[in-house]
Amino acid sequence: MKVILTVLFFLLLSTQVVLLAQKQKPNIIFILSDDLGYGDLGCYGSTQISTPNIDALAKSGTKFTQFYAGSTVCAPSRASLMTGLHTGHVSIRGNGEVPLAATDSILPQYLHQAGYKNGLVGKWGLGQTGTTGVPEKKGWDFFAGLLHHVEGHFQKPDSAWKLLNETTTRIKIPENQYSNEWFTSQAKIFIQENQSNPFFLYLAYTLPHAELVVPKAAMQPYLTEDGASKFGQEKGHPIGQHYGAQAFPKAAYAAMVSQMDEYIGQIVAYLKEQKLYDNTIIVFTSDNGTHKEGGRTNQDIQFFNSSGGLRGAKRDLYEGGIRVPFIVSWKGKIKPGTINQHIGALWDILPTFNEIAGVTVKPPTDGISMIKALKGKKQLAHNLLYWEFYEGGFKQAILQNNLKAIRFYKGTTPIRTELYDLAIDRGETIDIAAQNEQKVKLMEALMNRERTTSSNPLFQIK
Repeated sequence: MKVILTVLFFLLLSTQVVLLAQKQKPNIIFILSDDLGYGDLGCYGSTQISTPNIDALAKSGTKFTQFYAGSTVCAPSRASLMTGLHTGHVSIRGNGEVPLAATDSILPQYLHQAGYKNGLVGKWGLGQTGTTGVPEKKGWDFFAGLLHHVEGHFQKPDSAWKLLNETTTRIKIPENQYSNEWFTSQAKIFIQENQSNPFFLYLAYTLPHAELVVPKAAMQPYLTEDGASKFGQEKGHPIGQHYGAQAFPKAAYAAMVSQMDEYIGQIVAYLKEQKLYDNTIIVFTSDNGTHKEGGRTNQDIQFFNSSGGLRGAKRDLYEGGIRVPFIVSWKGKIKPGTINQHIGALWDILPTFNEIAGVTVKPPTDGISMIKALKGKKQLAHNLLYWEFYEGGFKQAILQNNLKAIRFYKGTTPIRTELYDLAIDRGETIDIAAQNEQKVKLMEALMNRERTTSSNPLFQIK
């Protein structure tokens, strides 16, 4: 009997040690905004949009000045985040009805190996029911949100999707509730249910993507006493279009950013209330640059300086389409209030989180773990970053050191390559290709090397 009790004691002790080791692993919350511009946050220079909670994350952690999205539209950018591959290699290279492939191993599947529970809340966009990309086939233990990216175009849907009995199922959501309010409540449920183990929460808001429909409470700070836009006379978006009507697109866009900021404040407060904040990494970024949809125009982008002085917006491979805000808060690990000049991209997230979690498998990736950069140490730098995009004619871009090349095609034929020195021309105003022909040829050769031909007809040069 004594021997049995001794064995049971050591089994119990070893189990407690394992549980303690698991709990000491940090929780990870990755918050992705939808179509937020580089300059739309107070901590990135905005003077007209209020974002105190996101600004507070930057003050408690580090703010990157040259971080890049996976693409200039949502689906390939999110696929790059999940797979750790850039758009020359990833299976999803543009928007459309293309799910993640069965052979695509993604971030939550790796984190499972390190004992993490994985929650997906918000917009997925990488696989509908009946496909190889549906959430339950890709490592998610919890899902509450929208499967198709077009579902995310509307701020007050009558239904959403939830993972029930290991199957993604359409459900009713509370009548007249804004989807992002529901996402926030579901995120809290996931956090509450997973306090006894390390967790990864991917919280993908659909703000400030059009449609520009906003709760009254969020809109109020951007209206005058008589109910007009505080930004002056506005050209409204009419009824009967794809996106809902909006009389004040400028005010609504600003309100949507502030609305998301409020929800993020709620998540941080809930972590503190549950005594989880001290052991949780919080990352905030955007899937691509700011948009021109639902009544929002180029003039509105300029009015808010939404691209932060960068050229272009969503659907451009200029900096305004792909450079995004990137903030990481990690108490005790990251020096508060630091500005980080490390050059990174969304495909770095998978190797970074894998290393933080202690995943031993080394997946194929174009990314580099950024742990040293996060902690303010000297970090291995990328040799180059690469993007390609298909809408409006095929385009490629490559960034090497401070030189950025963009190649434009007409059909299958390259028609020109532009070259910019971002060290002295971050706004990409001076094309120096004509004075640097040899460098242009080198950059074009690198583009050819980085691109693997896709088997999907949608993602072929044509």
